[in-house]
Amino acid sequence: MWWLADPQDLHRVADRISSVYVERCHIDRDDNAVVLVNRERTVRIPAAMVATLLVGPGARITTAAVRLLADSGTALCWVGEKGVRLYASGIGPSRGSQLLLRQAYLVTRTKERLAVARRMYGMRFPDEDVSASTMQQLRGREGARVKKIYRTHSARTGVPWDGRLYKPGQPFETGDDVNRLLSAGHSCLYGICHAAIVGLGASPGLGFVHTGGATSFVLDIADLYKADYTIPLAFDLAAKGHTSERDARTAFRDRIADGKLMTRIVQDIKALLLSEVTDVPEQDAHELWDESLGSVPGGINWANDYADALDATTFIAITGPEVHEPKVDF
Repeated sequence: MWWLADPQDLHRVADRISSVYVERCHIDRDDNAVVLVNRERTVRIPAAMVATLLVGPGARITTAAVRLLADSGTALCWVGEKGVRLYASGIGPSRGSQLLLRQAYLVTRTKERLAVARRMYGMRFPDEDVSASTMQQLRGREGARVKKIYRTHSARTGVPWDGRLYKPGQPFETGDDVNRLLSAGHSCLYGICHAAIVGLGASPGLGFVHTGGATSFVLDIADLYKADYTIPLAFDLAAKGHTSERDARTAFRDRIADGKLMTRIVQDIKALLLSEVTDVPEQDAHELWDESLGSVPGGINWANDYADALDATTFIAITGPEVHEPKVDF
């Protein structure tokens, strides 16, 4: 039975629930289940059956629950309401580094990187052959596609469109209403994509089309969904006169509340990074790299003499003072 299983008996990521969103709950541990407690109900979730736990506003979590999630290989992400922003994240469900190494291998080789970029653009042009296109050609075709999408939604909603305006870091100081709504919606989409990437154990910084930033891969993945989610949403809101950032965030939250976007993102990332690989182990190998042997087992003291020479000054630990509760006589 799952509640008596060892946390190390991990389920494959492909067999897990992609994400569970929690808000306004106390999160604790009971055996090998994560327990969610609020004023209405108590819910127990097998930790190893969840790929990513998204902790939203109003939630508090115990150390025991965090430890269980780490042992189960479940990603822990602190997010905004309905996951529209990623504030921090813990270990990913793929505690081994195979997916990250695969991503690094692809992004550092021109031929393989171009192939992944072509697959990304191929998702946007399903009826066209992009297998021989250069990056310059792909950027040009993508620019034309996006302009056409903007014009189409402008005509559909009657909202004027004069081009995309965006000021990095201050998206609400530039452009008209629809531009500001686009910026707000995109920031929500980036949060969802960031959580999925971290949850799978990939790197948000190793992009294939975008490069040079800590979230380059996030931008790569988010660009796959803007035409279906944030662009039409921005024009719909502008047409109704809903032009604040909060309008965009709450509307996007409701749009993706069914969970289908997260599932789609996970599937697409795997298709992009693992298209030529049949399987990637999901367990932590606990190995050490060796220049001649490839890898050797970890968890072994390879130098007892060196270890014995370490003393208390070798490490730094910080702790607070002991707190003595006052004695109360009843």
